[in-house]
Amino acid sequence: MPFLSELSHATEWMDPDLVPRPIVTFGATGTTPPRLSPEQEAFYRDRRENDFHQHIKGQLLLAQRGILSCEIEGGLWMVPPQSAIWIPCQTQHKVTASGPIECYIMFISPQAASALPPNCCTVSISPLLRELLVRAAAFPLLYPEGGLETHLATLLLDEIAIAPTGNLHLPMPTDARLRKIVSMITDTPAERGTIQSWAKRVGLSERTLARLLAQETGMSFGRWRQQLHIMLAVKWLGTGSSVQQVADDLGYESAGSFVTMFRKAIGTSPARYMAQRRGIVA
Repeated sequence: MPFLSELSHATEWMDPDLVPRPIVTFGATGTTPPRLSPEQEAFYRDRRENDFHQHIKGQLLLAQRGILSCEIEGGLWMVPPQSAIWIPCQTQHKVTASGPIECYIMFISPQAASALPPNCCTVSISPLLRELLVRAAAFPLLYPEGGLETHLATLLLDEIAIAPTGNLHLPMPTDARLRKIVSMITDTPAERGTIQSWAKRVGLSERTLARLLAQETGMSFGRWRQQLHIMLAVKWLGTGSSVQQVADDLGYESAGSFVTMFRKAIGTSPARYMAQRRGIVA
């Protein structure tokens, strides 16, 4: 997990999948020089978060500060501050981070996760759920069962089960030609080519590109590209870019036209959206 450099439980590290408890929670940050134990380094060398991997246990990642993104086959999720992502057990995924990161990572056994969503999704974090995660991160790995820790773990799981899910999700195609287009648009999002011009770059007709994209994502090309722009905008805003900078980088003629698009898609302005994520009244 290269983006994390300091974890709780540093003196009692075990592979979370091997800890015989229904939940295992860590607090972590990426703002300090690496101080992983040899055991931690070996674990994350085998299962690097920026490569596809899976865990026996399900995984909830709360972004307290910074932006996390998670990709599984067929989907990409963006996790802004004060939000979380739920990754079910045995799901191949990769996680990347942008900006200084402060987060909490909770591993949940398959038995304890039976009431949680069967698919990957973002989760809105209430103040209670956030405080429960913070408290759980202070538990010893092998906390005593049947006491306060068990009761708190049960409450935590109940809160996750009823938490609202978010919509910062982008269906991702698997066709190699479509993936090439995804990479090119991600690398140069300001390039406002037509569906015809993008199709020509990968040797497809406009009709074939539209058909494949609809089959694999359920979206038109224009709708899919707009959702990608929303995801990139949230990522850049969360790492400190101004609204004007984001508008320029996405190729909008003005900050106003970008704000209008963002408001229609998300329901609020970029500034207010990020202020809400950071717990600031705007």
